[in-house]
Parts: sequence; C-alpha cells; structure tokens
Amino acid sequence: MKELIIAFGLFLFIEGIIYAIFPSRMKNMLKKLEFVKDSQLRTGGLIFAIIGFIIIYYKMN
Repeated sequence: MKELIIAFGLFLFIEGIIYAIFPSRMKNMLKKLEFVKDSQLRTGGLIFAIIGFIIIYYKMN
C-alpha cells in the first residue's frame, strides 16, 4: 500500500511540474485534444493501461 501512495504522489508531482513549467503549451495541447477522435483516445488509454498492468504484474511476481 505504501508503494501505491508513493506512485500516486509521483504521478501528481510530475503532472504538477509539467503544468507549472509549461502552462501555455499545456493549454495549447489540451485545445488540440478536441480534434482527436474518441477511438484514438480510447485505444491510447487501453494501450497505456495494459502496459501499466504488465509492469505491475511483473513487479509483483
């Protein structure tokens, strides 16, 4: 459980730093997200979720 909390904290830290250092670029990137198809977002999300699951699976064994 401790590792999960650390991982979540690291995630929030990295996200926060990106928005703090590059606020205008992040706004532009989020505006461009409108033009990406839902199917592309879904596919990308599934790929990242599967990669994350594989990493977690192999680290737990």
